[in-house]
Amino acid sequence: MPAGGGGRPLAEKEASPMVSELPLRSRWGAVCLSGVLLFSTPGLARGGDGSPEVPVDAPLQAHVGPSQQSLAQVPPPPSERPDFKPLAVAVAVVPGLLFHGLGPLVAGDRHTAKRLFALEGAGLGLIALGGVPIALTGASRRTIAPLYAVTLAGFSVLGISALANLYAVTAPAFDAGVAPPLLPPLELEVGYQYVNDAAFDYRHFLTVGAQARFDSLRLLGTVRVDPSEGNTQVRLGGAWRLLGAPERALSGTDGSALDVEAFGQFHRYPTEGFALISGEVALRGRLAMSRISPAMAGSFAEVSVGTSAEAYTYPGAVSDGNLHEQLLFTFGYGVWLGRGGPFRGEAMLYYDHRKDSFAGGIRSRGGGIVGAFGLRGRALLTDDWGVAAEVQGGGALVGRLSLIRALGGER
Repeated sequence: MPAGGGGRPLAEKEASPMVSELPLRSRWGAVCLSGVLLFSTPGLARGGDGSPEVPVDAPLQAHVGPSQQSLAQVPPPPSERPDFKPLAVAVAVVPGLLFHGLGPLVAGDRHTAKRLFALEGAGLGLIALGGVPIALTGASRRTIAPLYAVTLAGFSVLGISALANLYAVTAPAFDAGVAPPLLPPLELEVGYQYVNDAAFDYRHFLTVGAQARFDSLRLLGTVRVDPSEGNTQVRLGGAWRLLGAPERALSGTDGSALDVEAFGQFHRYPTEGFALISGEVALRGRLAMSRISPAMAGSFAEVSVGTSAEAYTYPGAVSDGNLHEQLLFTFGYGVWLGRGGPFRGEAMLYYDHRKDSFAGGIRSRGGGIVGAFGLRGRALLTDDWGVAAEVQGGGALVGRLSLIRALGGER
């Protein structure tokens, strides 16, 4: 049955055996992210523009300024994709969701099929590498953190390969999207959020947010308030681009990037009489799937791993029970929505392992708590206006719809 959403202390205490000391977990998290990115590019991959095969350890594409290449000059998606075949789509579902790569194989794309079989094998191997020792040690607190991170990495590779298997055979039916060549330096956002959580009284939220983009730095802030109940969440932070072109200058690139992120969050529960304060750091990597195969041009995989330190404040003496650590892990598969014009954006299906969000987590049959699944999209419809939407399902159901105002993004 669902575990409480919205960061309920009980859910955190029940989940705490799944983590160990913070420094150890952080190191293993970085290792797992690197492994996921490496497993996502086995062997050699073709460039997103259909160029000859190049080593996948080649550096991400260099920065190209917006003044050097306009929106209309974005390279077209690769033309090496197979024809659309309905039979391949059916096979990709059954039995393709068990044997990733069968769909492309039926479509005659042996190159993509081999890559997906390799990804599935890597995912299953990581799950076994982490899951078997967890079972043998009885989920010992001394070893659970690195083993759990490896297991999650395996599930992320497995999930990405399953979705890539479906995308590879359906993509020939439409023109592939491209990474937006230019995003505005400032976006303001206002919207509405609905939360259906049996553990809390709040339901309706007003949301406001802002996002500022600089050369390699991106700053973000959001506030969500229930006017009637008073529940308030404030989240502030930023991301620094380690690899890949800045979001202000993606023209001529495939959108692959690696960021380091840091956020602080305050969440007040006035009716329940407590508040949650947390700080987190994470690495987030995005890989254009055209580097795996031209058949997957227009899509990308994203993985994030990190850790957070949290403190609950409520009446009474402070104790160790007020302090918690949490392993942060998300993975998703997304598509670019634009094709080089003013309309540009993305949509992504994802899994988020954190338990302190509005969606919370779901109690598994084994007694542990897994995270939430979601679908989100964000798009600029014109140079000045856009929309964003998101739905999540975990311990609670969450839906959000926002209007975006872009400033300084004129071509």
